Amino acid sequence: MEIVFTVLILMLAVALSGLATSLLPTALPFTLPLPLIQIAIGACLAWPGFGLHVTFDPELFMMLFIPPLLFADGWRIPKREFFMQRRAILLLALGLVFMTVGALGWFLHAMIPAMPLPVAFALAAVLSPTDAVALSGIVGKGRIPANLMHILEGEALMNDASGLVALKFAIAAALTGVFSLRAAAISFVLIAVGGILIGAAISWLVTSIPGRIVKLSEDDDPAAGVILTLLIPFAAYLIAERFGCSGILAAVSAGMMMNFQSLREGIPTAARIRMTSTWTMIEFVFNGMVFILLGLQFPHIIGRALIEAHHDGLQQVGLLLGYVAAVVVALYGLRFAWVWVLRWVSSRGAAKHGVANAVPGVRTVAMTTIGGVRGAITLAGVLSLPEVLPNGSELPGRYLAVFIASATILMSLLIGVIGLPMLLNGLKRRGDPHAAEERIARRHAAQAAIRAIDSTKENLSEQMDEAASARCTDTAARVMSLYRRRLEGLGEDEEPRRAARQGEMVETKLRMAALRAERSELLKMRTRQAINDETLNKLMREIDLSETAIVNRKKGVSA
Repeated sequence: MEIVFTVLILMLAVALSGLATSLLPTALPFTLPLPLIQIAIGACLAWPGFGLHVTFDPELFMMLFIPPLLFADGWRIPKREFFMQRRAILLLALGLVFMTVGALGWFLHAMIPAMPLPVAFALAAVLSPTDAVALSGIVGKGRIPANLMHILEGEALMNDASGLVALKFAIAAALTGVFSLRAAAISFVLIAVGGILIGAAISWLVTSIPGRIVKLSEDDDPAAGVILTLLIPFAAYLIAERFGCSGILAAVSAGMMMNFQSLREGIPTAARIRMTSTWTMIEFVFNGMVFILLGLQFPHIIGRALIEAHHDGLQQVGLLLGYVAAVVVALYGLRFAWVWVLRWVSSRGAAKHGVANAVPGVRTVAMTTIGGVRGAITLAGVLSLPEVLPNGSELPGRYLAVFIASATILMSLLIGVIGLPMLLNGLKRRGDPHAAEERIARRHAAQAAIRAIDSTKENLSEQMDEAASARCTDTAARVMSLYRRRLEGLGEDEEPRRAARQGEMVETKLRMAALRAERSELLKMRTRQAINDETLNKLMREIDLSETAIVNRKKGVSA
């Protein structure tokens, strides 16, 4: 019963955090990002008077929360931009991670001699992954330039795996005292490739079931297929981990494969709509729970460290805070230096091809540096450090590593909250970079629709008498007129486009008024008991989908 109560409280906290993002901007002169609000709510729930204590099990946390979130990120991330930016993403997700582990690990050991070198490397490994969810919560959607956001999202997807694999080897070295760079490199490649292949294979197999076995059609309830998609990230993660591969990369590759599979013609539209809405809700709930759980742990971790330091004198408290400040400076310094070197190499390559001003400036480098905020993976990784060695003695430096990692997460979030808006201030916001290709796609789709209507009308007319064929021709003309008006609004000439847009605006207002009237009349009929709830829900869903289509098309045309 206590577990059920705890889960309900966490879900209520997630809902309240969503409401807070709408209410706080009107009461405060600045905007608080959702992750910080959720961490603050979690810290408040950790107050002893509430009696809400959640034991943080890193293994359970990694298995329950991380796979679906990474699966959703892999599903959502634009694949074309991901592959276009693959060089920068890999250099950040692999090169920067391993450079951070090596350089920061030695720095930590030199600064804190009481921390063994393997523990220092383990701490550096958990500090290397970034969190794109926290970043988007800080700056909101569309504020960071699209290319940079794609790089940061791709980096966050990939460096979770590289950081956790590095942590695995560091823990093994701490427990056994043995480490081989050659064996670690070979093992990393096998673990990464195996995880990618397993995740993609599982996603392909599961999403092929509805079309070949279940025989799912447009008239079937897509709930069974949607439930199958909920199981994919967990299956990919657990199977990959069972075979000693990266469960993180398995979840990511499963999400990417899901994106390709969900768009094939065999998947009904109803299933796609249900899957999209379901996963949107899951992302919000799981992301919220992750940050609330972080907030629940922080007071205990930081409070215990400060109390122990206080017993050793006030100077020790200052020393702890100095360690955190030094780690944050080193972490961001390494990241800035790495990105700057990549910028310099790119500028040399662009200059050889006669391209000038093709390389991002200092502001972009600074945004890339500050955009590397830390989040849930860092805390889960550092808490997975074993408490005792095989001989039964306590692992030296473990609790100090937990404190430094927790404080660094908070510092990175605060730096992002303060620094990113300053860097984005005055930055010219470009329009939608994909507006031109969207307009072309709409034009080609409308032309294909007109051709299909004409061909279908000819086939139907052959089977009808003269009167029915005339009615069919009239109906086809009315349907075609919708697409012809759309083509006029997407043309190159300004005058026809302005007239078409005006007609589109009038039509949109009339159709929206009609839909609102339909909705109102249905509710009145339900009140009079003229229809039941089942009929109401079916008709209301049709109206809602029609209204959504009108609103989305209006946004696309205006772009």
